[in-house]
Amino acid sequence: MNSKPEKKAPIRPDWWSKTLVGCLLGWTLALALAGLFAWAGPGGIAAPQKNQFVMWLIAPIWMMVFSLTYLFRSGLSALGWLGAANLLAYAVLFMYRGLPT
Repeated sequence: MNSKPEKKAPIRPDWWSKTLVGCLLGWTLALALAGLFAWAGPGGIAAPQKNQFVMWLIAPIWMMVFSLTYLFRSGLSALGWLGAANLLAYAVLFMYRGLPT
């Protein structure tokens, strides 16, 4: 009987790749999510004063995604997950923009 608990694989320090992925794909994901809020949020795209709020919404979303990028096991997995999240977010954004208002 083995009394030692099994160790999980440590988070690898792929700092450069994670930083690049978090910076670029985090930025594009923040833009897509802010765009979704602009179109689908209260009042729709033509709501007064909404453009200023949406502009300031981008930075906190970007920084949250950027900081959470370092929790991925590798830069490649961060690229895969954030790439998929970007594709999904932009697909929903473009589908929503195509709906009649």
